[in-house]
Amino acid sequence: MSEPTPPPPSRFSWPRFITSAYGPTFLSTIGYGAVTPLVALSALHLGASVGLSALITGLTGIGQIAGDLPASWVATRLGEKRAIALACVWDALWLTVAFLATSLPVLSLAVFAFGLSGSVFGLARQSYLTEVIPLRYRARALSSLGGTFRIGGFIGPLAGAGIIAVWNLQAAYGFAAIMSLFAASVTMLLPDLPPEVQSRRASTNSALRLFPVLRAHGRTFATLGVGVLSIGLVRAVRQTVLPLWCESLGMDPSHTSLVYALSMGIDMSLFFLGGIIMDRFGRMWVAVPSQVILGVGLAILSLAHSPGAVMVVAAIVGLGNGIGAGIVMTLGSDVSPEIGRTQFLSGWRLFGDTGAALGPISLSVITSLASLGVASVCIGGVAVAGAGWLAYWIRHSAAGRTHLRVAGDAQP
Repeated sequence: MSEPTPPPPSRFSWPRFITSAYGPTFLSTIGYGAVTPLVALSALHLGASVGLSALITGLTGIGQIAGDLPASWVATRLGEKRAIALACVWDALWLTVAFLATSLPVLSLAVFAFGLSGSVFGLARQSYLTEVIPLRYRARALSSLGGTFRIGGFIGPLAGAGIIAVWNLQAAYGFAAIMSLFAASVTMLLPDLPPEVQSRRASTNSALRLFPVLRAHGRTFATLGVGVLSIGLVRAVRQTVLPLWCESLGMDPSHTSLVYALSMGIDMSLFFLGGIIMDRFGRMWVAVPSQVILGVGLAILSLAHSPGAVMVVAAIVGLGNGIGAGIVMTLGSDVSPEIGRTQFLSGWRLFGDTGAALGPISLSVITSLASLGVASVCIGGVAVAGAGWLAYWIRHSAAGRTHLRVAGDAQP
């Protein structure tokens, strides 16, 4: 007997849906958060230089970019639920390899494989939620997914620190592998896609090819996609520039951690508010303010020369990023076609992930040519320019009209 399909919009129940929908993300992100800060340390222990350790750490992002387009093939052929479960099992396998790694090539291969599983997991969960969540709840659902990722990422390093204190560094990889297996188990509790969605896919997916779908929506990628790339770039920079600025001021690591924790704490607390705003008033009322606030925060960082001032800037940056939780996924879901949705979203995620990879590179290049303060101001300018770009193209896309359709969807 097949599992029950989600209830129709008028009877949709969050409590009934939340565990199976968000549990896998929460569990796997705790594991991922536990090992992410440790990859560089593992590489150092295996004899890598500081520069090589940084490169190995970045292989996860490279793997995610490499896997974004192939992920659509996996999700289309297996279905979202099985693709998510497979990604979790794959992740557990390579976390075990990292646990046992005694050479840099083996560790590097495992770290790259983390990115491949992340691309499949991310695409499949976004595609699934886009199909099953009623339109009037879409932004809240996807911003909650972003919030779940943030919360898991906050808990993970704390768990990793405790595990290392009791056992050793390698034990954290074992912990993460166990969390991924738990995530795979919870994934199988997900309801199947609605029958009408399964029927539509059965009649069209066999004829669909990835690149024709991407070419058919090239204008969307060249407009909104560029805006999404800027979001990814600015968000990635904000994670790097705050600790670097604290270090440049001579702040000790404990104070730097406090600054980062403050920013993350504010970030985690606002995701659902952002989703409510998007669902009730439109996507632009989160996308634009989020980028403007981030841009202002990064631009004024160069003026912060005391711990108190840095904490104020960290709070501003956390506010901007927090209210924008889920905006990239929400915009992608809004403009994705019913036919070829999985293929389209794989291209959409490629833009966001490419922006995230370009962020640290841009920061490094500008800093080497000028200074960290100048780099922060420049990236702040990119954020504000990106906000203007998004304001125009959201208004002229399906994403700009979604909140108008929500009113009709909300009628009993």
